Amino acid sequence: MAPAHVPVLLDRCVSLLDPALAEAGSVVIDATLGLAGHSEALLTRCPNAHLIGIDRDVHALELAAERLAPFAGRTTLVHAVYDEIPDVLDDLGVAAVQGVLFDLGVSSMQLDVRERGFAYAEDAPLDMRMNDTTGPTAAEVLNTYPAADLARILRAYGEEKFARQIARAIVTEREQEPFTNSARLVDLLYRVIPVPARRTGGHPAKRTFQALRIEVNEELDVLARAVPAALDSISVGGRVVVMSYHSLEDRLVKQAFAGRTRSTVPDDLPVVPEEHKPELRLLTRGAEKASAAEIEENPRAASVRLRAVERVRMGTAA
Repeated sequence: MAPAHVPVLLDRCVSLLDPALAEAGSVVIDATLGLAGHSEALLTRCPNAHLIGIDRDVHALELAAERLAPFAGRTTLVHAVYDEIPDVLDDLGVAAVQGVLFDLGVSSMQLDVRERGFAYAEDAPLDMRMNDTTGPTAAEVLNTYPAADLARILRAYGEEKFARQIARAIVTEREQEPFTNSARLVDLLYRVIPVPARRTGGHPAKRTFQALRIEVNEELDVLARAVPAALDSISVGGRVVVMSYHSLEDRLVKQAFAGRTRSTVPDDLPVVPEEHKPELRLLTRGAEKASAAEIEENPRAASVRLRAVERVRMGTAA
């Protein structure tokens, strides 16, 4: 049975994508399918749309297939990473799509299934792979990276102020015994991070676990490739909606959108040639956040930042 799953900003995501999916034959990509809560709503409320659901997690794909069984004739589920959108569309013979949705970060299933090792609230194996069939685990990162590299990822991906001290402590600890489970790492963080610093900013393990997860899954590198690929994949009138959960993700999305929503000529030029007009227009003013009511119902919505764009003309790269 699938873990409890409350999709974040469900109505807002559907309302943003719905106008692009009105025509028969329209195609929408859920690039981070997860437990398919958003996809189920899109297929229900957009009866003309066909869904391409992508996920790197084979367990999520199995559960999503069960949930989406009533829409079997309108769904294509693919085991892939979301920066592989061009390859997926090429394999399916799809030239362009009308919508793309990204719900970034860790899925409910990955957080709720203890053995996946994403949560720091209980002791579990230090895995953190979104695709647990391949690649290094968080334990391998902790046990093999030099102190300088550990400090770098903690600082860059976790924005951890005590990155250097934590990295040194990890290297010292692993010389006695390799890291295998999360409780020992959490205990180390409590010992290394000063008490005053632990009083603010949430759980003291939050930043380190985020940094390890991003490193293990190459999340920022994948996202930097995936958003431009999604923008290139949409037809005129097509829309891309992205939900991010920390500033590093949101910054990448903001920059990718900004590059396509601005004219490429000086602001004081009286007439802008068609080929220099923006390819996209913003559908959101800045990053939208969840309401207090939604956060109360679904605490995982607290950190969400939503941005959306629509293609208004074809560009040279599309």
